[in-house]
Amino acid sequence: QVHLMESGGGSVQAGGSLTLSCAAEQYTINNYAMGWFRAVPGRAFEAVAAIDTDGTTYYSDSVKGRFTISHNPGKNTLYLDMNNLKPEDTGMYFCAARGWTNGFGTVWREEHIWSYWGQGTQVTVSA
Repeated sequence: QVHLMESGGGSVQAGGSLTLSCAAEQYTINNYAMGWFRAVPGRAFEAVAAIDTDGTTYYSDSVKGRFTISHNPGKNTLYLDMNNLKPEDTGMYFCAARGWTNGFGTVWREEHIWSYWGQGTQVTVSA
């Protein structure tokens, strides 16, 4: 059973930074595409960023230039560096994983393609 565990959430003021981590167990992250999503009350579940098995990264327009997704295969951990945070970034952040898929770049935003999910970590940004 694949297990993902997020950490690093917290409360910050607008303009601040946070780094989220997602530790993966039972598989090697190099073999999987991984991503970050967020759930914000009153808004649709949103794909934030993803990294494909070849290292190609993808970002939603709302976070491009402020967030960076990366992974450390040696630690089997996925990261999301979040800078210049805004109140609208507030939400529960989830990491997700799936095996290689052709055309990942066109489907990464779709929740249903992801096979494994963590429990989430809360990010709160105050004005």
